[in-house]
Amino acid sequence: MSLEARFGLQTLGLSAAALLLGYFPTVRLAGSATVMSMIAGVAVSLVASWAGAIPVALTRNRAATFGPSNMVMAAMLVRFFVVLALALSIALSGKVDRAVFLIWVGISYMVLLAADTHYALRSSPSTPRKEQS
Repeated sequence: MSLEARFGLQTLGLSAAALLLGYFPTVRLAGSATVMSMIAGVAVSLVASWAGAIPVALTRNRAATFGPSNMVMAAMLVRFFVVLALALSIALSGKVDRAVFLIWVGISYMVLLAADTHYALRSSPSTPRKEQS
């Protein structure tokens, strides 16, 4: 399985785990009407995570000229601006419970940051990779 496919599955799994673990506390504290706000918050972070993976995938073979640190910085910037644009537009739309939505954007952003960092480090040419059999 390719590194990108593993990254996609890992982020989907982490997002699903965050939703499952956060469902009951969210319903208990904010009510069942806020579940869609929770899902929307996690979805925003997931889309931003995938968007941030694009610079890593595109520059993997050119990291010697582009630089691994520049690759990681580009990924972080893309991820941040995508989450900022999506979260701002959805929060201001009035279609979600703003507090629940923004809390879940923050929680899921941090959860997916681990997967993003792992993917960027595995993609870096300076990181030794295990041989697959």
